[in-house]
Amino acid sequence: MSDLSVELRWDRTEGDLLPDNYSGAHSVRYNDNCEIRVDAAPDWGGNPSYTNPEQALAASVSSCHMLTFLALAAKAKWPVTKFQDRAVAHLGKNAKGRMCVTRIDLHPVVEFDDGFSVAEAEMEKMHERAHRFCFIANSLSDEVEISISY
Repeated sequence: MSDLSVELRWDRTEGDLLPDNYSGAHSVRYNDNCEIRVDAAPDWGGNPSYTNPEQALAASVSSCHMLTFLALAAKAKWPVTKFQDRAVAHLGKNAKGRMCVTRIDLHPVVEFDDGFSVAEAEMEKMHERAHRFCFIANSLSDEVEISISY
């Protein structure tokens, strides 16, 4: 199996590292050519113009679900032309009272070639299969909910 990596870098920009007196802004580099700025979620003092780990987790689940769905759709010969999603990571406390992403909601919208359609039950089954086979969703201990839009 593959080993996949990213590179993360944080540099202190303040004098001393003190509670509530430092920036968590950092960079994450993917594949030597894609770098994004990351910080804590805005509710935790992060820069709202940067992504945050919770959004990145939601993006990972959404992307994995889409890639798995497309692989299954291709095998089923479904002529998908567009796949859009809005993923939402919900923060809260788990059963142990620890802060975590308690749930991720996916809202996929799938479009097909003109003249092609599938029944609602078939679409639900395909999304359920995509979720079941998604590597990232299988790595999580909490819930991922899929709300299909038409």
